[in-house]
Amino acid sequence: MCRTTFLGLPLLLLAAAADAQTVKSAVPRANAQSVLVYPLTVVTKNNMDFGYISVLGAGQAIIDPNTSALSVSGGITPMGGSPRPATFAGAARSAAVVNLRVPNQPITLTRVGGTETMQVRNFTLQGNDKRTLARLESFEFNVGATLVVNAGQAEGIYTGTFDVLVQYP
Repeated sequence: MCRTTFLGLPLLLLAAAADAQTVKSAVPRANAQSVLVYPLTVVTKNNMDFGYISVLGAGQAIIDPNTSALSVSGGITPMGGSPRPATFAGAARSAAVVNLRVPNQPITLTRVGGTETMQVRNFTLQGNDKRTLARLESFEFNVGATLVVNAGQAEGIYTGTFDVLVQYP
């Protein structure tokens, strides 16, 4: 009987210690973020992402800048991820017409940790390439493109960069 009581006592003490710990206050942490955009500047809000793609043969993946939809053709299949067009934001100091230019030449994506490449071409702009802005007005636009996937493309993450030209008169 003493043995049973002895075993029960430490269990009660542990439970009391656990209750004492939960009485302590918690300090949760959250992040806050803001991007300030000065007039006559443009920032990248989101990078272009074709998501995860399975390759059974050559094909193309197309990101539509108007709908953000991914479509594929040929021997590739979308496998999830977060496909999306690149998104940019800017602001005008005074009323102006802003000219937007996307690349007219293909760019090369290179596999991280390797030398294999793919091309991104046929860049498309959401909406008109000329935007009429009021004084101190902000604007956003998306850029889509076509990813050309080769048959036997090596598995991995492929990255590259492209420039978007925004002309403020």
